[in-house]
Amino acid sequence: MDKIPVTDNHIHVDPVNGEGPLETANKFSRAGGSFMIVPNKPTWTVNTTDYKEAMELVIKYVNEINTETDVKAFPVVGVHPAELSRLIKAGMDVSQSEQKIKNALEIAQKLVLDGEAVAIGEVGRPHYEVSPEELDAQNRLLVYAMELAKEANCPVQLHTESAGPKQYLEFAEMADRVGLPRNKVIKHFSGPFVLEEENHGLLPSLIATKDVVKTGLKKGKNILMETDYLDDKTRPGAVLGPKTVPRRTKEMIDQGLLSEDDAYRIHVENVEKVYNLNLEI
Repeated sequence: MDKIPVTDNHIHVDPVNGEGPLETANKFSRAGGSFMIVPNKPTWTVNTTDYKEAMELVIKYVNEINTETDVKAFPVVGVHPAELSRLIKAGMDVSQSEQKIKNALEIAQKLVLDGEAVAIGEVGRPHYEVSPEELDAQNRLLVYAMELAKEANCPVQLHTESAGPKQYLEFAEMADRVGLPRNKVIKHFSGPFVLEEENHGLLPSLIATKDVVKTGLKKGKNILMETDYLDDKTRPGAVLGPKTVPRRTKEMIDQGLLSEDDAYRIHVENVEKVYNLNLEI
């Protein structure tokens, strides 16, 4: 297992509310982790109201990880769908709020185009109930993020409500409308929807619980794995701890559910393909 690189496809770092980038990366590394894909956290969690600053912070944290630990990290920048909800709740009308988020998504795209980040995300729509008017705006923003990703030749990481095959098809058709390849759409926090008829060509990033990974691996290996670790001291270990993906990978190998070659495919080849990266092992 020591020779098999392991990637956590969605792991947060937060020195404001959590242990921060270095401690998180070192925990991941000690458990056998190699690569971290790190989306920026929402503005209110890192004491700012500026979307660009939140994105620049995660780029800074990733640079610290790459300079001071054995882990190689890559930033993902975007605007969490809850940001729109907060603007509307604060009294801004929906159209103004939508335009403000569009402007921020354009900043994310520029960071990708400038080589500062590898994807746009997490973007999408809320995991909670909103008004029909807001939901329409969230869907328009989701399509716009995909359009920006198409122009930048990068993937998008989606944050959405609990999604099954019906929602996967909806997202796939959104991508088709703007010409973004379906395999450049990463469904963050995915269940074990690994079969083509379940995910409709999108790339599922499986939340690395034992049941989800075990079920998913029986269907195929065209997956990523993640913890969605929040790095928040008020919620220790949420969603899953930073050691989970390396440990789950080793567990699956030990149980004969995953070969070392397939682990390499999941944690290196799939990552390289979707993010246009060359992971130097």
